[in-house]
Amino acid sequence: MNELQRFMNCLDYKPVDCCPNHELGVWPQTVERWRHEDPAAIEAFAWNWFVAEDPIHLDRREYIPVNYDFIPHFGWEVLEETPEYEIVRNHKGIVTKGLKEGTVGGGRMCMDQYLEFPVRNPEDFSQIKKRLVAAIPERYPADLDNQIGTWKKRDFPLVLGTNCAANGFYWRAREFMGTEALSYAWYDMPDMMHDMMEFYADFIIETSRPVLEKINVEYFVLNEDLSMKTGPLLSPETYRKFVLKHLKRLVEFMKSHGVRYIAVDTDGDPTPLIPMFLEGGVDILWPLERASNVDPNRIRALFGTDLRLWGGVDKRVLPHGREAIRSHLLAMAPLIEEGGFIPTIDHTVPPDVSWDNFRDYMDLKMMLLSGDLK
Repeated sequence: MNELQRFMNCLDYKPVDCCPNHELGVWPQTVERWRHEDPAAIEAFAWNWFVAEDPIHLDRREYIPVNYDFIPHFGWEVLEETPEYEIVRNHKGIVTKGLKEGTVGGGRMCMDQYLEFPVRNPEDFSQIKKRLVAAIPERYPADLDNQIGTWKKRDFPLVLGTNCAANGFYWRAREFMGTEALSYAWYDMPDMMHDMMEFYADFIIETSRPVLEKINVEYFVLNEDLSMKTGPLLSPETYRKFVLKHLKRLVEFMKSHGVRYIAVDTDGDPTPLIPMFLEGGVDILWPLERASNVDPNRIRALFGTDLRLWGGVDKRVLPHGREAIRSHLLAMAPLIEEGGFIPTIDHTVPPDVSWDNFRDYMDLKMMLLSGDLK
């Protein structure tokens, strides 16, 4: 069974030789730790785990690199720098303050402090629209047609857009405005928010159209991150009023143009919004963050097999050793047997996970995927 057959059978609840083996990736600090602990073991790693990683037998996927971002970007600018921190305006026009200590390869040990965002009012949003012109040639690889010819012969899943390329309705609005200002804007500037949601759905549809008219893909991801530990960052009423109808028409467009599955990626606990995801035509939810008490067994019990699940492995369990990992994974065995579930660590692997911890996890996970974990 090749990777495409395995993936499709798993998501269609059909028999597989084993469940697909996917993972998200690792922190740069984790790479540094593992290189110190066992450099030979990871010497051949490519570190693009969304695509593949042969030494740990990750199933292959490929991504059509459509650019859904600003064109042109804002210019990257360092506004202030000290030995302890730097304040920068990034390519999205967001001003952040970040601590330098522990930074590896641009990856910080803690989140930046967000100081300023590019949209404060409808006039600002009108200017932002000029950076999001749909379907212009710069949004596609120059050799797209040649790549499509190759992809039509594929034996692995093909995805529209790389990870975090087509950030979703809430995610993009938060990038425009920041969490606090966005939380008020639903109430204080509803006309702008309706305009923003409609505009962004149109933008994704029209930017995707030239690709989907040439090739079908297995799935498309809306990266949303619209939840915190205790629930969504917007109410179900707000989601229904502003977002749902645009999600529906986006999904309808995608599925009518050969996209088999639609996935939503959100950290935190989105449970109150899941009924609307399903109403909107979403098929997959990930990464099922355990620190927010999102248990894939509970989500399956609540929402049934219409919702496929990815993720659900608690990164915090891995440092506790092999037996703790075994027990944690074994609880997911019924989902493996039922199908529609691909277990992965519920985010990228943090630096408190040693190489030995991760190796134990992968050994046990391979047994889980094949139904042999006892």
